Amino acid sequence: MNVERQSPSKHASTAADATLQLLQGTVELFPLLIQDIDAAQHTVQLETYIFDTKGSGAEVAQALERAALRGVKVRLVVDGYGTPEWPVEWAQRFQSAGVQTLVFEPIVTFGFFIPSQWRRLHRKLVVIDSNLGYCGGINILDDFYDPNHGVLTSARFDFCVRVSGAIAQTMHAVTHQLWEKMAPHELGKATVSDKMLSALEYFTKSTLRTQFKNNPQVNQNTIAYLVLRDNVSHRSEIERAYLQAIGESRKDIIIANAYFLPGAKIRKALISAAKRGVKVQLLLQGRYEYFLQYHAARPVYGALLAAGIEIYEYAPSYLHAKVAVIDGVWATVGSSNLDPLSLLLAREANVVVQDTAFATSLRDRLSYAMHHDSKRVLHSELASRPWAQRIRDRIAFAFMRTSLWFIGKRY
Repeated sequence: MNVERQSPSKHASTAADATLQLLQGTVELFPLLIQDIDAAQHTVQLETYIFDTKGSGAEVAQALERAALRGVKVRLVVDGYGTPEWPVEWAQRFQSAGVQTLVFEPIVTFGFFIPSQWRRLHRKLVVIDSNLGYCGGINILDDFYDPNHGVLTSARFDFCVRVSGAIAQTMHAVTHQLWEKMAPHELGKATVSDKMLSALEYFTKSTLRTQFKNNPQVNQNTIAYLVLRDNVSHRSEIERAYLQAIGESRKDIIIANAYFLPGAKIRKALISAAKRGVKVQLLLQGRYEYFLQYHAARPVYGALLAAGIEIYEYAPSYLHAKVAVIDGVWATVGSSNLDPLSLLLAREANVVVQDTAFATSLRDRLSYAMHHDSKRVLHSELASRPWAQRIRDRIAFAFMRTSLWFIGKRY
């Protein structure tokens, strides 16, 4: 597997030049992404939930501006909730440079009561010149800054994968299709029909899997493919990928997930794996970020711990990763959390990789974080938490379950 940094001026899609590169945090991602944008010759297509122009986020914005000024077609889609508005300065700069910008499902008054407003664009994809792509959980957001909590003393923990070849070409088709269906007649006002995109996204995912199995790229034993989900016909694509890999596991499972509240199928699959002797380790959010995500997850800890599953809570900063490694061969890096919002409502994208070198690199980073930057959750400590915390846990869990029932009635 080619894990070396590829020259940003070479975006060839031949099998010999195909690359697959794991990147951790904006410290590793942004410099390389900016180099690639600066080398773009034809197109840059970027989708993100959050685009924040503070700190290093401004450097990415400047790279997009430079690309548009030299004639590259730059298309940027942000989510209406994650990025509700642009700073006036950047709105003007993008418009003057020719950066085309659209908002997925802009927030409207009383939007909480409108089911279509619950859909969110949560995937993070960048495609350059149709044959170089990025996919992961990292927003265009400085790792040392949080919109809700201000400056962070330690970097956010997250991952992205950089690819070239056929998988990047599929990313190009997917991002292009989303842009076209958003019908950009008026800046920031367009929305997208999930029904119009469902068939294409399923087709491209299935086709890509076949391409890599018949013509493995990067090296002879590597398989990599893009898994997408929408809100209508293919809600379960990413969940099924997890379930299949967990069900086939024989040695070990490591899952790092920011908002961990999996449904019964994944919980049962993890418990079943642990009972048949698979070592299951979960690296989860240890710092309080949002009430529901933080408290609703804890009631499911008990059954997992009782089955022998190890749970570690990341301490230095906010854990934002959505990754997994199974048996040292199967790995996934993407935007999908294992919670109802991601698995039922959000538009997500994950890259699944079957390659020992790639999986080992990711597993080593997760293992280090678990054993050096995290606190292990013990069953005895969980049971002895203050009653006020346990009541909040139950309230959050009940609200999530009720919301899940309500969502299921409408989708």
